[in-house]
Amino acid sequence: MSHSAGFGILILGAILAILGIVMIAGLLDWLLNVIGFILLVIGVILAVMGVVQMSSGKNRL
Repeated sequence: MSHSAGFGILILGAILAILGIVMIAGLLDWLLNVIGFILLVIGVILAVMGVVQMSSGKNRL
């Protein structure tokens, strides 16, 4: 069991180190812009799918 706990701490440390590098390098603004654009595209796609589903009258879910 101690190996799995050590692995979790290793992953957490790696994630924190990567976040620190991103924040220091000034890439955070660029990353937030990319994430925002991706969320915008996904939102538009879902809205179009909803309109198509409502207009077709089929309930696939």
